[in-house]
Amino acid sequence: MATHNDLGKDGEQKAINYLIKNGYIIRHHNWRSGKLELDIVARKDDELIVFEVKTRRNMDYAHPSDAIDDRKIRNIVAATDSYIRQFNIPFSVRFDIISVIDNGLQTEIEHIEDAFYPPRWK
Repeated sequence: MATHNDLGKDGEQKAINYLIKNGYIIRHHNWRSGKLELDIVARKDDELIVFEVKTRRNMDYAHPSDAIDDRKIRNIVAATDSYIRQFNIPFSVRFDIISVIDNGLQTEIEHIEDAFYPPRWK
């Protein structure tokens, strides 16, 4: 497997560990609906939280969360809609981003709550 894939998998696992430590219940990891994917789906209290995880070795070029563009947001929202329908979710939904910076010696995790809202469909 390519090194960048290993970095991403490691970052997602570190994000899961962080979430569990902070009281989130992990429902699914890498859940798929066709070609769409949700990195982490969790629950806390009466809320469903969809996490997009971005992992980088450093911030030389940009913050990891900058990689989440409008197209990515639309895909996350579409996959979340499928998830809600499939599992008949009665909770409100929140979209968060977890940025993981892992240079091999040190790991920094940033959790951005309510990172984006679903776009209005035209």
